[in-house]
This record gives sequence, C-alpha cells and structure tokens, in this order.
Amino acid sequence: MADKKLKVTLIKSVIGTKQSHRATVRGLGLRRLNHTVELQDTPEVRGMVNKVAYLVKCEG
Repeated sequence: MADKKLKVTLIKSVIGTKQSHRATVRGLGLRRLNHTVELQDTPEVRGMVNKVAYLVKCEG
C-alpha cells in the first residue's frame, strides 16, 4: 500500500472556511486553486482528504 499514490486537487477556495480546514489544506501541500499534489495513500492522508472533501478532488 506504500507505493499507492493519490492525486489531490484544490477545486474550491478556502476563503470563508474554518481555520482547521485551511490548516488541513495546507498540510496536504495545496497552495492555490487548481494546484495538484501527489501524496502517499495512507490512512492519515485519507482522513485529511475526507475532512476537506468539499474543497478538493481526489483521484487515484
């Protein structure tokens, strides 16, 4: 499972969201709209993606 990757893209602005959700988006490595990062598929990363699922698109 360590070699699996997730592509996460920020598709909605973090303006007006909770501070903890903004921190989670930054923790995922996302900086601006339509920015995509490739992350390891771990339970921790999946939990972060689930927390901000309304802001991001996840493939993989």
